[in-house]
Amino acid sequence: MDIKDKVAVVTGGASGMGLEILKRLVSLGGKGVIFDVNAELGEAKAKELGDSVIFAQVDVTNEESVKAGVAKAVEAFGAIHFNINCAGIATGSKTVGKDGPFPLDLWSKTLAVNLTGTFNVLRLCAEQMTKNEPLTEDGCRGVIVNTASVAAFEGQVGQAAYSASKGGIVGMTLPIARDLSTFGIRVNTIAPGLIDTPMFESLPAPVYESLSRTPLFPQRLGRPQDIAHIVTSIIENDYINGECVRMDAGLRMQPK
Repeated sequence: MDIKDKVAVVTGGASGMGLEILKRLVSLGGKGVIFDVNAELGEAKAKELGDSVIFAQVDVTNEESVKAGVAKAVEAFGAIHFNINCAGIATGSKTVGKDGPFPLDLWSKTLAVNLTGTFNVLRLCAEQMTKNEPLTEDGCRGVIVNTASVAAFEGQVGQAAYSASKGGIVGMTLPIARDLSTFGIRVNTIAPGLIDTPMFESLPAPVYESLSRTPLFPQRLGRPQDIAHIVTSIIENDYINGECVRMDAGLRMQPK
């Protein structure tokens, strides 16, 4: 599907991969709606990106909050064509550690944000997409791209909740693609490896360099631009559907 003049809802769009995806979509003539809980940062980034982008303060785990964000997107731009889900949290705790068993509230929060939050947003965006007229000769009305992680396949020590949440995103990709196929809505997932986000900038130089040598080739951390590139490729290629694409330069995570 052509990106020009189309409208994208991007969760976690005020920073990191979400922001980079938004920038690329706008550079290709698209319009964007930032869904993020950080109002100050979200407003600033929307202003920075110009009239093609608006901000909606959204908690992805809250149904009414997402409904309000979707309504704001439709009011501003008239439709939703793409939904890219990047909002998520990274948590860590051993199943049984020095302080006892894995805190159940941490488990619940991780799944609520990463898995349920992704589904909450995509289902409400998909509802709007069904109202679109077909936009391609194949009858495509919209595209959804979710973000999982290589931890869905090779979770490390302490990543039980995180891996479960990301594995759930991988697992629901095909069933949702099947559900939405009758409406002409494609659904895919990307599974990034080690991506050079601000989190990595705080690491000591030796640790950063060691992590950079982990991928097979090229031996560097992934860049948010790499993720933005694959997202736009998925949107533009109408024959990619129900798929999970690893973006990790051949990385296979070790236990720790």
